[in-house]
Amino acid sequence: MKGVRHAGLTLDRVCAITVAALITFMIAQAFPVLALETRGLTSHATLFEAVRSLWQGHMHVVSAMVFCTTMLFPGGELVALLYLLLPLRAGRVPRAFDAVLRLVQFVRPWGMTEVFMLGVLITIVKMVSLARVIPGTALFAFGALTLMFCVIAAFDPCMLWEIRDEVMNRAGARVDSTRRRNRQRDNAHGGADSPGPAQPATARVTARHAGLIACHCCGLVQSRSMQASEPHCARCRSPLHERSPESITRTFGLLLAAALLYIPANLLPIMHTSSFGRTEDDTIFAGIAYFWRSGDWPLAVIVFVASVMVPMLKLAILTLQTVTAYRGSDWQPLERAKLYRMVERIGRWSMLDVFVVSLTAALVHFGSFARITAGPGALAFGSVVVLTMLASNEFDPRLIWDTVNRRPARAPART
Repeated sequence: MKGVRHAGLTLDRVCAITVAALITFMIAQAFPVLALETRGLTSHATLFEAVRSLWQGHMHVVSAMVFCTTMLFPGGELVALLYLLLPLRAGRVPRAFDAVLRLVQFVRPWGMTEVFMLGVLITIVKMVSLARVIPGTALFAFGALTLMFCVIAAFDPCMLWEIRDEVMNRAGARVDSTRRRNRQRDNAHGGADSPGPAQPATARVTARHAGLIACHCCGLVQSRSMQASEPHCARCRSPLHERSPESITRTFGLLLAAALLYIPANLLPIMHTSSFGRTEDDTIFAGIAYFWRSGDWPLAVIVFVASVMVPMLKLAILTLQTVTAYRGSDWQPLERAKLYRMVERIGRWSMLDVFVVSLTAALVHFGSFARITAGPGALAFGSVVVLTMLASNEFDPRLIWDTVNRRPARAPART
């Protein structure tokens, strides 16, 4: 009962924060994030206007990236979580529970509200020298939303599978209790009641069994049936694999594509600036140099780390993981596992420059006076970020430990 009470408290807290986050999310979408005022001209930008400006600038893929990572996926996660949490809190399992929870687990890594918030702050610093920057209502909403998403991210969606099992077990226990009371009442009146079929006890899979396998979807550890050609999870019915099929091949292919796109991402202009008939192209390194010359060296360091260092580290670390797994190397498995977890956490922050470009393009549209549009480098750079994140998801980290587990144990030293 202690675990059940703890789960109830967790549901109450997560429900409250999710409701507040959904309200804040709608406010952040409805109001302007920033506004610029210069020479009697005013320009403001909502998040949707930033997406639309990219679409009208024929950057359809980049527009879809920004829309999905800042609007579709975060909003979808909040709505799906509420759909699951509210019925579970009331003691019942909602319809299509499995499909909705899989949706939550799929979209969570792709929601980048906190990265977008940092992009807004960098945009403010960049625009101060051009015009008067007026913070909008959505700016404060996104700040609060970032904190709420940090709390929600600490809640593991896999816990909902366990809570669902508890709710279903409670319902089954209530049905059994009602049947026992009915049988006792019938026996008291002299009625004969044939015993029903015995309810099987819930099978508990323990680590002492051989052939254990963990479900990547719900986290349930279970024994694999050797007779089944395509085993599925006993709880969520997801396909089970001892190792993800063709994990190394798919990871290497995605890494190769990301490495090829990383070169034009740094060489091609990420923004086109048009002012009084003059046109200027800015690359990622040009933006870093601008912040450095302006005295904003902390922002220059942040942009350099997020846009240059992080993609290079991701490519190098994932290449190391792929090569060592392919060769069956047992070199430093613990350190390699830590590096893989680090890549998963920092991968999203490379989208920083894409968000800065989208906001800047939406803000600076003063006709012939000044106008900024996204360049082809934004498309290449956004593609690098998406491809490296997909490569990280495709790599099976269990491959790191395969050779280590096959090594014979050392015999104890004789004294």
